[in-house]
Amino acid sequence: MAIEVMDLMDKGRKDLKREVVLNTKRFHTWVHVYREPGDKDDMHCHNADQSFYVMEGECTMHFPDGGAAVLKPGMVALIHGGDFYQLENTGTGPMILMGNRSGPSEDIKHINHELRVDIKDLPKEDRERIGKGGPVYVTKAG
Repeated sequence: MAIEVMDLMDKGRKDLKREVVLNTKRFHTWVHVYREPGDKDDMHCHNADQSFYVMEGECTMHFPDGGAAVLKPGMVALIHGGDFYQLENTGTGPMILMGNRSGPSEDIKHINHELRVDIKDLPKEDRERIGKGGPVYVTKAG
């Protein structure tokens, strides 16, 4: 496999919500974009360790106990598999993150905090209901 160099900010400024840029048996990484202030996902966890690096904008990471952490460009969140969180764009423009996670993307579960089930196992209309107020990201192989 050849080394690939890319401009993640360029990818983040395209009209997309998420783009997987590397997916191997041991690791995957993606660009995560929340276009509008107030965009957020559901309170959830994954079955793998991960990190989010803020490249642009402001990310507020909410926790089930009501706590929160504000991340600005250059900051990173390190998350253990099984820890619940919610990401929200609390800036004034787009929020662009780089995400990294152990394992291949197709093995990742997205466990909703309220339902305690992998949202990939729910019917489409339920996934959409969970995503009200923000996009639902169902992990797909890149």
